[in-house]
Amino acid sequence: MIRNRSSYYLLVLLIACIQLQAQAKDYDICIYGGTSAGVVAAYTAAKAGKSVVLVEPGTRLGGMSSGGLGYTDIGNKYVVKGLALDFYRKIGQHYGKFEQWIFEPKVADSIFRDYMRKASIDIVYEHVLSAVEKKGTHIAQILVAPIKGTDGQERAISAHVFIDCSYEGDLMAKSGVSYHVGREDNQVYGETLNGVQLMDGHQFPDGIDPYQIPGDKSSGLLWGINDEVLKANGTGDRKVQAYNFRICLTNNPANRITIEKPRNYDPKRYELLKRWKEKYPWKSLNDVFIWSRMPNNKTDINNRNGFSTDMIGMNWDYPEADYARRQEIIQAHEDYTKGLLYFVGHDPSVPEFIRNEMLAWGYPKDEYTEHGNWSPQLYIREARRMIGEVVMTQHHCQGREVVKDDIGYAAYTMDSHNCDRLVVNGMVKNEGNVEVGGFPPFPISYRSIVPKKTEVSNLLVPVCLSASHIAYGSIRMEPVFMVLSQSAAFAACLAIDGKKAIQDVSAHEIKALWKNNPKGDGRKPDIWINSMERKDVQLTGKWEEEKRGGFGSSYLISTDNSQRSTARFKSSDLSPGNYDIYTYFPKIENSSAQLLYTVFDGKQKTAKTLNLADIKIEGQTSGEWVWLGNYSIKNSEASYVEISNEKASGKIAANSVLFVPKE
Repeated sequence: MIRNRSSYYLLVLLIACIQLQAQAKDYDICIYGGTSAGVVAAYTAAKAGKSVVLVEPGTRLGGMSSGGLGYTDIGNKYVVKGLALDFYRKIGQHYGKFEQWIFEPKVADSIFRDYMRKASIDIVYEHVLSAVEKKGTHIAQILVAPIKGTDGQERAISAHVFIDCSYEGDLMAKSGVSYHVGREDNQVYGETLNGVQLMDGHQFPDGIDPYQIPGDKSSGLLWGINDEVLKANGTGDRKVQAYNFRICLTNNPANRITIEKPRNYDPKRYELLKRWKEKYPWKSLNDVFIWSRMPNNKTDINNRNGFSTDMIGMNWDYPEADYARRQEIIQAHEDYTKGLLYFVGHDPSVPEFIRNEMLAWGYPKDEYTEHGNWSPQLYIREARRMIGEVVMTQHHCQGREVVKDDIGYAAYTMDSHNCDRLVVNGMVKNEGNVEVGGFPPFPISYRSIVPKKTEVSNLLVPVCLSASHIAYGSIRMEPVFMVLSQSAAFAACLAIDGKKAIQDVSAHEIKALWKNNPKGDGRKPDIWINSMERKDVQLTGKWEEEKRGGFGSSYLISTDNSQRSTARFKSSDLSPGNYDIYTYFPKIENSSAQLLYTVFDGKQKTAKTLNLADIKIEGQTSGEWVWLGNYSIKNSEASYVEISNEKASGKIAANSVLFVPKE
């Protein structure tokens, strides 16, 4: 018999705790966030024999890679390796190519789901992180709550190591890890491109009036303009670069759903677009949208110029908002974007020829079928960013500082979309856009995906990693996130096997796994021969180094055809077997129309002439792998691939040769 109320409540609490512990399941590795990075980390860890759970607040895996970003931001293909590269090769197989970087959302979705089918992984959909329980610096377990309804019970998940693969960094934040939101002042890390930046990219031309009644300040600002005073360049703040939806439409009538007037439609939101086009009349849809074509009559539409799909200044709350508030922000972006498409197709201020061009497009019936044919993934370009043991900065991007504990590379332009829209000298201006590139691939530190050891000892953060705002603008590309997450999974396995903190895992150990098991599942590695590795390439004649447009940091060009020049590629890592052999062709000015190759398999030579005019380079890249054929390598020590300027009509490039083992 319970003698008093206190004893009764104590018993109830004890029973609840026992029930909660009974529901808790212990794993080796828990991954929060089913982004492309989360899928790669989960697959890698599971194939290493670890028990894995993947928690995803939504219902779709792959993040932006299956959510509309099909026109892949590459920078330099050299940085894409392991399962990330395997993903793009699987995309290629679907379209009948070696690799493919431009693809439909549903194709990416099917590949991510296939990875999950081929690995033993528990997936918890539609649950959001509610709490983190720690013992000292060790995360003991997390609690995740169902997002639908109020009667669902929290689930407790314990694990030896946790990996935060979310775009928001929720697990990182709730674990007590130091982080930053917004733009650091330039003085923090001695940078020049951080903080407030008023530049010309994605900008309004001079003379666009910001007021509801033109010229009348007292009438108030038009929708979408922030009532703040522009601060000095380099000033830090908590503003984040604009989000948008990467829009998938189709002009195939058989697969097209008409773009109807969305709920909450308000044409006043697009008054700035009207005023801009009154001064600078419409020429095509490309005035306002980056209209990238995808396979099967589809698009990946992105932001362009001063007024477009970026909902500038409307996302500042998002990084630290709760789930409900984030859904409001996501819905506002959806309403704005669908409204913009409807406005361009129907508003009388838009010329009839533009309206007709827009009306040829609609939502694809075969995309996002579980979500009303609209992407469930808002493009979260940045949210929280960890402050870890090493902070990647502009200095690392531009090569003034080079880390030695690299576990991945980045190569994209330092790219920040606009963060604010305000009045400058009586005119509307966007602020925050930065696009600065021109640097080769740079290494990313293992310590940048690791929290400080005094904060958390069993958490890795490969997406919201430790980087300044402007450096994150270069690193934040989907292929790079996938590579970093595979390194995180390798590190998690090493920490578990070695019974040590993740900070005590050596980057050398991670690199060894990359070398011996790059796909994480035991498949044979490719053999890449780089023209800049003199031990693997024998040269005759005259060659010059070129740093732009190739695979890797640099490659060789022969410009003098008056003498014979050859580059013979041999590898000490090559073993006998059957291989598809590829050469990398970088697009260069005054290129020869053809290129002569000789492949020696150890017993016989095969001559092959490539017609370079037939090579089609697509997407955000300046080069392409070209198939030389399938060969059975008999004598690996004697085998080689040789490039010659014989019969060349212009410059020839000796960049890379790739031996891909037939599985």
